[in-house]
Amino acid sequence: MAIKITEECINCGACEPECPNDAISEGDAIYVIDPDLCTECVGFDDHEACQAVCPVECCLPDPKHVETEDLLITRAKELHPEKDFGATYPSRFRKSG
Repeated sequence: MAIKITEECINCGACEPECPNDAISEGDAIYVIDPDLCTECVGFDDHEACQAVCPVECCLPDPKHVETEDLLITRAKELHPEKDFGATYPSRFRKSG
């Protein structure tokens, strides 16, 4: 599922540069995530980078945009045709622990 930024956002901007897809932008009052660009960092990290840096933990899964790992890596490949993701790309779905 895509990530969303909740109303608890303090508009610090820490999340924006972390997004490998430029899915995060400054909205009117808080930062927003474009679900059509969000890949939950599949292909780039084994965690959602925006969540990792958010000081108020307002980058949360959006239940309105539930998506599979296959869909997310397909989107990442479409957004980044120059990148070779290979068969063992990073993904929170594959995270051990």
